[in-house]
Amino acid sequence: MRRFVRFNWEMYKDCPYAVPDFLEDTLDSFNPKKNPAFRFCEAEYFIAERDGKMVGRVAAIINRRANEKWKTRNVRFGWIDFIDDINVTKALLETVEQWGKERGMDTIVGPLGFTDMDPEGMLTYGYDQLSTMNSIYNYPYYPEHMRKLGYEKETGWVERKVFCPKTPEHIGNFQKYQKIAEMVSKRYGFRLRKFNKKSEIRKEGYIPKVLGVVNKSYAELYGYSELDEAQMETYASQYLTYLDKRYLGVVETAEGKVIGMGICITSLSRAIQKAKAKLWPFGWYHMVKALWFNKHPQILDMLLVGVDPEYQNKGANALIFADIIPKTIEDGYDWAETHHQLEDNIPSQAQWKNLDCEIHKRRCAFKKPIK
Repeated sequence: MRRFVRFNWEMYKDCPYAVPDFLEDTLDSFNPKKNPAFRFCEAEYFIAERDGKMVGRVAAIINRRANEKWKTRNVRFGWIDFIDDINVTKALLETVEQWGKERGMDTIVGPLGFTDMDPEGMLTYGYDQLSTMNSIYNYPYYPEHMRKLGYEKETGWVERKVFCPKTPEHIGNFQKYQKIAEMVSKRYGFRLRKFNKKSEIRKEGYIPKVLGVVNKSYAELYGYSELDEAQMETYASQYLTYLDKRYLGVVETAEGKVIGMGICITSLSRAIQKAKAKLWPFGWYHMVKALWFNKHPQILDMLLVGVDPEYQNKGANALIFADIIPKTIEDGYDWAETHHQLEDNIPSQAQWKNLDCEIHKRRCAFKKPIK
């Protein structure tokens, strides 16, 4: 399994844009004792070799919860990497197809993980852009192989650079969020909950409240399967260490109901590269330096920005942006990087309209009927 995970590092160690799988976290994702998703998922892992040398890898996954919700019989392929030899790609995908067929599946889709919280989507544009933690980077020949093998686009995502306001025009656009935030606070009683200590998040029961908003806001999005409490706790434990409480804000109603959240961290992409995608024995040094001793940060990663659909047209997200953006200016960030968003999710795309931004990456999931 370590060899399976480290193949990604070996393939991309000389690529300045790729952020490889983090060894310890990825091993935990594949461990049924540590990943609650195995209570409704089944998986198997395959390695392609030639003359004793590893030339490809792929994970085959069945998410029964997602299949039941969306009334599909999909087998997912994920964590796929291969050299530029279509015979290797063909062997990997045909193995997943056969594995899925033996279990009653009729369609293969991917790249997808166990859930939406895992890396998903094959990069199709933006190969010269730095990747982010927990997202997929791949060489341009990957989607070319998929199309040659008869795979079609199933859905697509976009990612944006949102530039920190620095010119009078862009500062003026940002000030619109401040005015909207003041207005909705007066009209609806919305407020932004900040935390003095990260320990308050768990002690005061905010983990299920915040990730409950994720369940609501993602519910109708492609392939989503709802997070349960065990999954929420697992993801919280994984990411709480990295969070900067200054860049964590929770939107509440006057009654204290959580309706939105903005969770951001300084980019760890370069740190993971320097750590060679391993925390031990010395990788932790690069992570600590990036998180707490980086005097000139450039990129802020938006891990989660979401609002309960019931409140999306009431300006709740303005409170999040009005809180985060002044801090990015103060701390000297150049831009914030959005998490990937479905290209047909119009409400999500519209929230950036008053900010200086550009789409710099695109990715998609492919599908093919199993014969």
